[in-house]
Amino acid sequence: MIRKKRDNNTRPGQRDKGEQRLMKRRRVVEGMSEINLKDPEVLRKFITDHGKIMPTRATGLNTKNQRKVRQAIHRARVMGLLI
Repeated sequence: MIRKKRDNNTRPGQRDKGEQRLMKRRRVVEGMSEINLKDPEVLRKFITDHGKIMPTRATGLNTKNQRKVRQAIHRARVMGLLI
């Protein structure tokens, strides 16, 4: 095991300048082809405990699917399926 030499300016666990964390993007929820607003159990995966919609960096969805999820959550709230 080769250890990388640390600079004095970096702390353990801190990334170097220009080094980014790679995140694998999900297309849609595993096993689903489309987001269905009438399925509140799936939509609850994208909502925090306080009822806020989770951001893209937390859900791992791409921008297009994040918009679909957001719209479905808004519509489900209006219909009374989500509180």
